[in-house]
Amino acid sequence: MSTNTERYRSYSTYFKELFGGRVQKVTLDAGFSCPNRDGTVGWGGCTYCNNNAFNPSYCLPEKSVQQQIEEGIEFHANRYRRAHQYLAYFQAFSNTHAPMDELKKIYEPAINHPKICGLVIGTRPDCMDEEKLAFFAEVAKTKYVIIEYGVESVYEETLLAINRGHTYQKAAEMITLTHQYGLHTGAHLIFGLPGETRQMMMESAGIISKLPLNTLKFHQLQIVKETQMAVDYLKNPEKFNLFSLEEYLDFIVEYISHLKSSIVIERFAGEVPPRFLVSEPWGKLRYDQVLVQIQQRLEDRDLWQGKFYPNQPL
Repeated sequence: MSTNTERYRSYSTYFKELFGGRVQKVTLDAGFSCPNRDGTVGWGGCTYCNNNAFNPSYCLPEKSVQQQIEEGIEFHANRYRRAHQYLAYFQAFSNTHAPMDELKKIYEPAINHPKICGLVIGTRPDCMDEEKLAFFAEVAKTKYVIIEYGVESVYEETLLAINRGHTYQKAAEMITLTHQYGLHTGAHLIFGLPGETRQMMMESAGIISKLPLNTLKFHQLQIVKETQMAVDYLKNPEKFNLFSLEEYLDFIVEYISHLKSSIVIERFAGEVPPRFLVSEPWGKLRYDQVLVQIQQRLEDRDLWQGKFYPNQPL
């Protein structure tokens, strides 16, 4: 286990190592669409997706990127007084789903802002190419840049069932290519998708650990209103096996014990405003409350990230 008191490689520690202090994300909605919604690769989007469920109130595509940055910094400056550097987090939809000339104009206010020390680009593996990677690699000479890919599952049959519109093979190839361009690379996984057993999900730790990832985000499946999955859930709730809080605590601490220890864990669980949820199996617990319980469960079971990962010392 690490010599510090953490039983996992945390996001906050990672950024303290990089920047010497707290860095806060400013979430932005630059008005992008998604190739799985506009017909480029499909229609209707992923069955679980409703972007309105996680966009902050100041984050509206009607506002310019510059305005969103200024309002976001003001919001966080009042809430997190220790943060003096900010990351521009292009979150909503697929933030590389546009021609290169258009992307440069969108990113320019963030790249040139004196308080923005880096870019976080949320996108899909089928919305990236070598021209875009070369651009981000150039930006990364002066700013921190991380490309975060929605992977969601390592199983092809699951991705097909949720209408994801790309394969795991495509995700693995693009993550590898992004790493080869010298860029920080992140991924997002959802636990509890229909058709996946707990054993399948647990085995994904070894699969995802083979990729050259810097960071990972984990979300438990939540049934969000105005999605196809919500329609399916209301018709046939017995077909869904949502995690209870206790089940998820046991699962996630075991999961990270099989995960490569060098990967930074950005989030252990998702947090959707209750008004968007069809089902609230965890009540109205906030993420920080869940995190405390995860940390306690790791201690109680004497587990830590990488404990059972191949070639990791016990």
